[in-house]
Amino acid sequence: MSAKHFDYIIIGNGLAGLQLALAFAEDSFFHDKKVALIDPDKKQVNDKTWSFWEKTPTKFNHLVYKSWQKALFYGNQSKKELNLTPYTYKSIQSIDFYTHAFNVLKTKSNFQFILDEVISVDSNIISVNTKNETYTASHVFDSRIPDDFFNDNNKAISIVQHFKGWTIKTDEAIFNPEAITMMDFRLKDGNQTTFTYVLPFSETEALIEFTFFTKDLVEDAVYDSYLKRYISEQLNISNYTITEVEKGQIPMTNFPFEKYNTKNITKIGTAGSWVKGSTGYSFKHTEKKVSQILENLKSNQKPSKNLFISKYKFYDKVFLKVLSDSNEKGEWIFSQFYTKNGIQTMFSFLDEESSFTEDLKIMMSLFSWSFIKAFFKTL
Repeated sequence: MSAKHFDYIIIGNGLAGLQLALAFAEDSFFHDKKVALIDPDKKQVNDKTWSFWEKTPTKFNHLVYKSWQKALFYGNQSKKELNLTPYTYKSIQSIDFYTHAFNVLKTKSNFQFILDEVISVDSNIISVNTKNETYTASHVFDSRIPDDFFNDNNKAISIVQHFKGWTIKTDEAIFNPEAITMMDFRLKDGNQTTFTYVLPFSETEALIEFTFFTKDLVEDAVYDSYLKRYISEQLNISNYTITEVEKGQIPMTNFPFEKYNTKNITKIGTAGSWVKGSTGYSFKHTEKKVSQILENLKSNQKPSKNLFISKYKFYDKVFLKVLSDSNEKGEWIFSQFYTKNGIQTMFSFLDEESSFTEDLKIMMSLFSWSFIKAFFKTL
């Protein structure tokens, strides 16, 4: 067999690609499979923070940078304190995850890292063409977003969750390290859905992000302006040092990425609809998708079989339609969601594990003319 042929090629060493590779490495069923990971980036920078909630610790628990069991929600005129029990909210820094993944995978003789850029994939002969070489595989897992998504003619509803965050350190004890600020709507950019998110790592250190759920992006200076104002006006901090900066864009969309899955190629990560359309959360959803893919492979099924539950696709589409048509409704939607529902109901729903009764509770809390219109437009 050619040295350039692999059982599986994973394109992209992001969250999805590395979680998939780690799952292959941990399962004895795949120990005789040759796996290549292709990415032009060495992943040596702390470029993002992944946050998620869970009831019981999982295999990534040792990577958790900080965890919390309380949260705060601020509307323009209201404040809600949330006890997250039985859940714990956790954050993992990307550099810790990358380092862990590379350390584990480099000890496995059947894994190969290829530092290169993928130019194209041929789904017929299952070949991956990079700038420097051509490789073949029995199956390709591809994290590249299809060009069709960026085509103005695509009919999908699309909003971008775009944000900039500063990790700051203060001389005085300012933050309550026991509670995150899930959403704070007190500082807004006009009528758009914008909010601030705060992860306090200690009494003197926190990640503060200003986030938009909008169709259009903004200049860097806009984020900076709101971050400065939030730190000054809401946190009453005048002296601080910015130690890290992170910036990101997460598509919130009902674009049918999953339609690009074939017998030979499986789209993963954002490119595979693994990011929840209504929230942008991905860490736990990725774990579930990876687990399903391994189950499918072991039973000789198409890898992408049963990756999605249609009712949640529909719920996300209705939510996106409301935000697309009436972006100013964002604060009202999230206020209703967080103040009218219990933690178990909310997180079960967002985890796509809710019962019909829990679905009904969520729907009743969001019952409004905007949602009724969006519901019928979505049908």
